[in-house]
Amino acid sequence: MSKQEIVELIEEYQTIIVHRHVRPDPDALGSQGGLAQLIRDTYPEKQVFKVGEEDESLTFLSKMDDVSDEQFEQSLVIVCDTANQARISDQRYNKGKKLIKIDHHPIVDTYGDVQWVDTNASSASEMIYELFEAGKHKGLTLTKESARLLYAGIVGDTGRFLFPSSTKRTLQIAADLVAYDFNRPELYESMYKTPHDIARLKGYILQHFSVSPSGLSTVKLSKDLLDEYGIAPSQTSSLVGVLGDVEGIIAWVIFVEEEEQIRVRLRSKGPVINEVAAKYNGGGHPMASGATIYSWDEMSNVTADLEKVCKDYQKKHE
Repeated sequence: MSKQEIVELIEEYQTIIVHRHVRPDPDALGSQGGLAQLIRDTYPEKQVFKVGEEDESLTFLSKMDDVSDEQFEQSLVIVCDTANQARISDQRYNKGKKLIKIDHHPIVDTYGDVQWVDTNASSASEMIYELFEAGKHKGLTLTKESARLLYAGIVGDTGRFLFPSSTKRTLQIAADLVAYDFNRPELYESMYKTPHDIARLKGYILQHFSVSPSGLSTVKLSKDLLDEYGIAPSQTSSLVGVLGDVEGIIAWVIFVEEEEQIRVRLRSKGPVINEVAAKYNGGGHPMASGATIYSWDEMSNVTADLEKVCKDYQKKHE
């Protein structure tokens, strides 16, 4: 695969539909929205759509379009930031004429007629900027709106450039993007403002966390607890980093009870956790992953597997 091949396919098709993963984060929406905006600004005559479920807390980034089944028939479909087909938001992705996968996660599922996977990229948004660079000579045009979206995606997936995935290349791209005239303070405010109920739940977590001898911390957010704080399960994504600065914690997991399943959010400062996530209907990056279990009985199994990973890591670094 070459970036040039993707640019040529974008040139070729009149209808282009861009997908990303379910339960979107800023990189999912940034890469999806940034790519769609890039194509619209370059080719105003093309029909370009974004599809997937909406997340009210992130509509300031990008809103989705209504697309009929008929519009998929002769379309080019591009899926951003999604390692496996089961997690693609809007499962009509395979109804198009051609399918492209653009992703930075370790390969879980090989799909698409064209695949561009770069696990060294900090984010899918960083990859979309590289696609723009590859197609500049053919007229690809980046505006302040696509720059805003790509910057948001990079900031989100690098933890504001704190994570090891932030490379020299990442910072160079971020520097290029901030040269565009979008409102960065407003973007940061929208991305990181904390509602009162979320702030109170953060306080609860910080008051009640514990750390095992292996350096693992486990947090259980039951439906009853979330109801007590007036928080929907979907709002808890902003809580995943709350234990990241606590001394002695090398990995942590937050279990969030939803209606029919329990969302498992895993993070690490060293131990590789995506293999554990893969055992429980999930996956992701070596130090940032997600999974799903279906009863609290399974929680002890996940915890035991993470304890082993942490102990092995400690032994290796003694």
